[in-house]
Amino acid sequence: MKIGFDNDKYVKLQSERIRERIDEFGGKLYLEFGGKLYDDLHASRVLPGFEPDSKLKMLMKLQDQAEMILVIGADAIEANKVRGDLGITYDEDLLRLVDIFKNMGFYVGGVVITKYAGQPSVDKYRQRLKNLGIESYLHYPIPGYPNNVPLIVSDEGYGRNEYIKTTRPLVVVTAPGPGSGKMATCLSQLYHEHKRGIKAGYAKFETFPVWNLPLKHAVNLAYEAATIDLNDVNMIDPFHLEAYGETTVNYNRDIEIFPVLNAILTEIMGKSPYKSPTDMGVNMVGKCIIDDDICVEASHQEIIRRYLQALIDKKKGLLTNEMIYKAEFLMNQAGISVDDRKTVAAARKRAEETGKPAVAIEMEDGTILTGKTTDLLGPAAAVLLKALKKEAGISKDLKVVTPTAIEPIQELKTKYMGSKNPRLHTDEILIALSVSASISDVAKIASEQLPKLKGCEVHSTCVLSSVDMKVFKKLGMHLTCDV
Repeated sequence: MKIGFDNDKYVKLQSERIRERIDEFGGKLYLEFGGKLYDDLHASRVLPGFEPDSKLKMLMKLQDQAEMILVIGADAIEANKVRGDLGITYDEDLLRLVDIFKNMGFYVGGVVITKYAGQPSVDKYRQRLKNLGIESYLHYPIPGYPNNVPLIVSDEGYGRNEYIKTTRPLVVVTAPGPGSGKMATCLSQLYHEHKRGIKAGYAKFETFPVWNLPLKHAVNLAYEAATIDLNDVNMIDPFHLEAYGETTVNYNRDIEIFPVLNAILTEIMGKSPYKSPTDMGVNMVGKCIIDDDICVEASHQEIIRRYLQALIDKKKGLLTNEMIYKAEFLMNQAGISVDDRKTVAAARKRAEETGKPAVAIEMEDGTILTGKTTDLLGPAAAVLLKALKKEAGISKDLKVVTPTAIEPIQELKTKYMGSKNPRLHTDEILIALSVSASISDVAKIASEQLPKLKGCEVHSTCVLSSVDMKVFKKLGMHLTCDV
């Protein structure tokens, strides 16, 4: 994979910047982590070289100074809200994150449940946390939030919330997803700290949009494409421009809330330390791009992928026509179209030739491979096998999976599992390949090529089964489908 981002430089610069901000506030900082602290797959796609766990690696450099607070909204628990990229509920993902942080040696100070109003499902979840030895704290709805500043910054506002007695200089506040109440949790803690005479400050960590890239840079447009359901819009930060005469980029929600946030900080601290939303940030991503062209191309591909996925989500009733129009508009702004995704044309051409669904893979060297529907294999399984053979240097005419490995799987599916489709999915062909590898050196060599498929682009002319989608995802391949 071509690298456009210096991950080691990022880890170093980012940890240094956070240390500086801790010192600026006299030794204690509440750092709100926007986006994903772990498994940031979007960042790794648009910034080739960015590792999905880069932020955690950066925090590892601050491990002895940091503690983690996780936040989840009572409404997310009540609604069983699902994290789209992982397919698990927010409450389950929170437990997953707690385990990850603890296994990496981080101290987890507790879980904050925001917007609590006596929901039975929340009480049940709190008991589960208690059984797991995890402390939980309740924050309550505040009438008129966020505009009723006198009430918010009072004993009837933030003062009602349960206080977490933190012990480390850096308190990282994160959540399974957006809308959990991270900022309110930080400010509530700030209120309680200052009531107790403890010096503390607040800062925000947002990877996107990248404040020191142009407004219409492809990386920033890709962020908008990723958040069309949230209706986020990248904007020039007017407060920063007025205060410093410098053009920086932020997004509409932070810009809209800044006057209120500034008033709250002033009420709590006596004087706000910030003149703009950009001031609040500590993000160093923009300083670690080492090849802009590579990141632009990766972002263009992400914008197209998001558009194709949006069409599927629209058909499922998850997105509106207006959101589709925005996805199209972002492609126009980037000067690209679906035709700029090479696998789309290749897969559609193969499907037209065969009259059946087809799948195309773009390999790292630019080669396009296609797979068609056959009696033995679905198109995804066929092209996956073809890709492994290419990477292994195996002739396309040489069989690497023995019929004796395929036939038992087909019999199991049709005879015992009630399936009318004997064709193998991607997981099944990989199992068959593994079985063949135990008796065939050629199959063994083919199976060893799986890691090389990471980052390859894939397109299907039909919406693949959830099984096939998960396999491509686990392999780190970037899949799109036609509706």
